[in-house]
Amino acid sequence: MKKNIIFGLLLATFCFTSCSDFFDQMPTDRLTYKDLFETKASTERALATVYSYIPDEFHQRFPSEGSSTPGAWTAGSDEAEYFWNFPASHLINNNTLTPKTSMVGEYWRKYYIGISTASQFIAGAPECRELEAKLLAQWIEEARAVRAMYYFYLLRIYGPIPILQDTPINVDAPFEEVQLPRNTVEECVDYIVGEFDKVLKSESLPDKTIASNYGRIDNGIVMAFKAEVLQFAASDLYNGKSSFFANLENKNGTKLFPTDNSETTIRNKWQRAAKASKDFIDKFVPTTYDLNRVYINGKLNAYQSYRDAVRGGEFTNKEMIFYRISVDNNAMQYDRTPRNSGAPSGGYRASGGLGASQQIVDAYFMANGKQPILGYQSDGITPVINPEAGYEDSGFTDAIYYDPITGIELAPKGISKAWANREPRFYADITFSGQKWLNTEEGEFFTDFSYDGNSGLHNGECPPTGYTVRKNAPLGAWSSGNAICILLRLAQVYLNYAEALNECEPGNSDILLYLNLIRERAGIPTYGTGVDQIPIPAGQDAMREAIRTERRIELAFENSRYFDVRRWCIADKTENMPLCGMNVNANGANFYKRTWFENRIFENKMYFFPIPQKDIDIDKELVQNTEWSTQQ
Repeated sequence: MKKNIIFGLLLATFCFTSCSDFFDQMPTDRLTYKDLFETKASTERALATVYSYIPDEFHQRFPSEGSSTPGAWTAGSDEAEYFWNFPASHLINNNTLTPKTSMVGEYWRKYYIGISTASQFIAGAPECRELEAKLLAQWIEEARAVRAMYYFYLLRIYGPIPILQDTPINVDAPFEEVQLPRNTVEECVDYIVGEFDKVLKSESLPDKTIASNYGRIDNGIVMAFKAEVLQFAASDLYNGKSSFFANLENKNGTKLFPTDNSETTIRNKWQRAAKASKDFIDKFVPTTYDLNRVYINGKLNAYQSYRDAVRGGEFTNKEMIFYRISVDNNAMQYDRTPRNSGAPSGGYRASGGLGASQQIVDAYFMANGKQPILGYQSDGITPVINPEAGYEDSGFTDAIYYDPITGIELAPKGISKAWANREPRFYADITFSGQKWLNTEEGEFFTDFSYDGNSGLHNGECPPTGYTVRKNAPLGAWSSGNAICILLRLAQVYLNYAEALNECEPGNSDILLYLNLIRERAGIPTYGTGVDQIPIPAGQDAMREAIRTERRIELAFENSRYFDVRRWCIADKTENMPLCGMNVNANGANFYKRTWFENRIFENKMYFFPIPQKDIDIDKELVQNTEWSTQQ
């Protein structure tokens, strides 16, 4: 209870309620600096409050609830959809968000509260006389880094946003002092990157936290986030190439997006992004971070290597860079554990309510490393099959499918041939009808998503697509408690580097090197000219598509796809088509017919959320994002 009191009162020490609605409520009984930072323990609790708005992505079904900031990003992209009607991601998919939507205001409000608490901590922590200088410096730089991260989260959701002055504004400041315009994209990026650079130059943080400090900000996290920010800044949505946002400006006429979109300028942005990722790699790989790899009898077990890389079950996982510890994972595991009626115990039985789309199922490679589906015909459902991939879209297997390298079983016999002979990541990420469930503590159980099946619609809850997301699903009972929630891992840094390098130095040998490191760990043939390799994508455009496809698969269901298709300015294509799956209203052969189950709508304005209307109403300098009506 005391922690909650400290939390509420800390927020109260920096609030715009009397003059702006960035933040909501201000209790009248505020703690003074002296009270708040009187002891080392109370100061550390204040720092914990600064951290409290880091996303908890295990609760994406409820993005607007609680004090944390889980995203609506997995089901808000073409990767997945929820069975239930209440998740806020539906508002994104149906294009029914408005500036007055609760979720629109919640991200804005909470991240600015996080920013304000960080600024208050930075200003007030030096008042604590119990803190030795070294620890004080470390905690201040942690708060500075977290504050910069919150600004980045705002930037990727809303586009350019107001940068608050670092010195906390007095709660009694007159109305005129808190009328804040939006900063430009360049100003936002320069500020965020500049703050990260200050943290690194201070030399106050360890390169990597250990033991009791797991989850705290370190130099590795700061460098990885700096590279992430620069990756966004160089991408088409932010670099000035998007004509849709070219005329967005403040009331004084200041353009909010870059006006110089020359090839040289954009190339320089990609070079800066590439360098930031390479700086991280050079400093930390492989001594501190490395791709997670598991071997069986000297052979790479690609399935387990990849599966464990994203589960975050152990701090010995060298791949995870940024994460939350001890996160309640029951909601996430309930979403990803099928209904499994008739299974041995309740630990096997949940909902399977987060359905993976047919589009993401089609994206995974075959075991030979080739894409099975090259696109769709004009109906948006019928696949264009790659004749070189060995993919079969009809019939059922008559044998168990074993991993060709390790010999471990990946799929039972009797499944659709479309799901056989696929790459290991497919089996780690997707639960399909006929697949063996992960939990075998009390015996084996096979999931059936057809209408009358043990996990079908007649049971009340099922994946609306006929597939359930399997990534991060439990190996034991679904209600297993807390886990590590990974928010950024090394594979993403590798893919960032390959992408940035291809944009500024196409043909650089590092592009192939780091792309192949991802493919090698995934257990599929690499690109090259050697025996058992597949042809190198020819030219910058083909390599760009190869990198994007690899990223789509490797980072599936990890909150990347939503933002990737936006920063690449392709969301008007990928998010503006029918979402497909199996026919969950049917049994037998009819279940396996590709079915259009949801018509998704995307308008260009949806590249960014609108600015919350209540803040537009109060802060007269704030301008709304393009084509969002102020009357909605």
